[in-house]
Amino acid sequence: MTKGEVVAETPEAFPSSSGLKHSPWFWAAICVLTIAVVLIATFEILLSRAEPILRARLVQSLSARFHSRVEMGAFEVSLLRGFEVSGKDLAIYPYNVASNVPMFSVRHFAFRTGYSSLLRSPMHIGNVDVEGLRINLPPRSERRPLPGPLDDHRRSGEKSTVPTIFVAQMDCTDTVLTVGTDKPGKLPLRFVIRSLQLRSVGAGKPMDFTASLTNPKPVGQIESRGFFGPWNADHPGATSLGGTYSFRNADLGTFKGIGGILSSDGGYQGTLDKIVVDGTTDTPDFQVKISGYKVALHTEFHAIVDGTDGNTYLQPVKAQFLHSSLIAQGYVVRAQGEAGRHTYLDVTMDQARIEDLLRLAVRTDPPVMEGQLKLHTRLDLPPGPQDVAHKLRLQGNFAIVNGRFSNEKIQNKVDELSLRSQGEIELAQQKEREAKLAIVRSQMRGDFNLADASLNLSNLHYDIPGAHIKLDGIYSLDGARFNFTGTADMQATISRMVGGWKGLLLMPFDRVFAKNGAGTEVPFKVDGTKSDPHFGLDLGRRNPPPGKPAIPRQTKKTPPIGIGVGPTQ
Repeated sequence: MTKGEVVAETPEAFPSSSGLKHSPWFWAAICVLTIAVVLIATFEILLSRAEPILRARLVQSLSARFHSRVEMGAFEVSLLRGFEVSGKDLAIYPYNVASNVPMFSVRHFAFRTGYSSLLRSPMHIGNVDVEGLRINLPPRSERRPLPGPLDDHRRSGEKSTVPTIFVAQMDCTDTVLTVGTDKPGKLPLRFVIRSLQLRSVGAGKPMDFTASLTNPKPVGQIESRGFFGPWNADHPGATSLGGTYSFRNADLGTFKGIGGILSSDGGYQGTLDKIVVDGTTDTPDFQVKISGYKVALHTEFHAIVDGTDGNTYLQPVKAQFLHSSLIAQGYVVRAQGEAGRHTYLDVTMDQARIEDLLRLAVRTDPPVMEGQLKLHTRLDLPPGPQDVAHKLRLQGNFAIVNGRFSNEKIQNKVDELSLRSQGEIELAQQKEREAKLAIVRSQMRGDFNLADASLNLSNLHYDIPGAHIKLDGIYSLDGARFNFTGTADMQATISRMVGGWKGLLLMPFDRVFAKNGAGTEVPFKVDGTKSDPHFGLDLGRRNPPPGKPAIPRQTKKTPPIGIGVGPTQ
């Protein structure tokens, strides 16, 4: 090539502009990256704004719903699948409760809702999972109006514009309900609720619920369905509730001195302060430990329960066991200054058998007596560590018709006494030789006083053909000891009762033993044990003055029972 010669440019010398083009994938990646950056920025903006908005909305809604100061710990919002919300350490303090303990507290909660839900009023939430719910119902003394934002708002007459939240369902685990008490020295009632499901949770509406819980005493499992609310913030005790329940595997052995596995079904309605309960119970193996005899016990009851302190008023209870029935009215209340509950009942038995009652309460097999029984007593069962048989106190009266003793030795003595009292000495001797004494049916009535596992009988009147017996004494529930003294008034004179040559010798004494219109009046005593009773004359005992019952020898006089008169409904 010579100087000055022009050289033409060829494509090989410079790359073509078409080589600067990128593939479609390159530009797609650029677009995706740009959109992602925009979305992340948008999410960050939404998240930064949604979290305080949701937190404030939740706090304001709870505050308005329960008229309370609301505190909350950690609160987090995720936008990956709608609004996913979780929080910790939620506490609600009603303005009209003077307590440093929150009425409601939650260890952890979580729920998810759609984006559009934020714009709705009320805000709709499908399901809330709650862990560690604690409900503390304060005693009446702590429920009083206190100054607070709610009072100022009410006085202004303005309508509330606080947003509301409607929850379709709440699933609660590890829930504890505590009911406070004003009684000095008393511990609050505490119920551990294994699972609690609340439905249709919203302001001004009752909540449907399903609950499973463990009853503290007697220990057993309770399943219940019903409604609760709407919540009465001014007067929590006036909050309405109602539903049905089933109580299973309740171990009565929790109470010292009795045993059996109880089941119960029923329904309830009313308010927290006054819950009306109607139900039945069945205990196929009920027993009083001192007797050791098991009976099937069925009851039907109508009761009024104060849900704020657990006091129960029975109006009435109808019970059936073996061939006997009873009706009881009274109350079971928390004892002043003592642990446990005090039971007071007024008990009437018009259709009963004495052998049924003895089987249940006395360690004797067979029972010492059979016959139709009518009884009225006031029952006083105080709390305390003793078993039921030793702390149970009864005071009342009874009547036995067509009674007979199951102990053949005792009944033979009664049969022989009846014949001799009528002057049928020869027939009595004949029957005794043949061991074919006719069974004499007796009638008995008197007063009784049970304390310290001993039955004290007074003003006891025992009637058989030909004789009237007045008796006083004491009988231990374990059957190990009894001691009775009394007098027997018989139609026949002493000489006719003895008969034979001994009777002739006793004729001069007929006038001595004849008294108060009776042919013979003889003091006697019965003592020993259930397996070895002893009968005999007690001629050395001075007869008491008229109108004053005899006092058994070598026995202590049981102090009277003080049965209080409880509140009425």
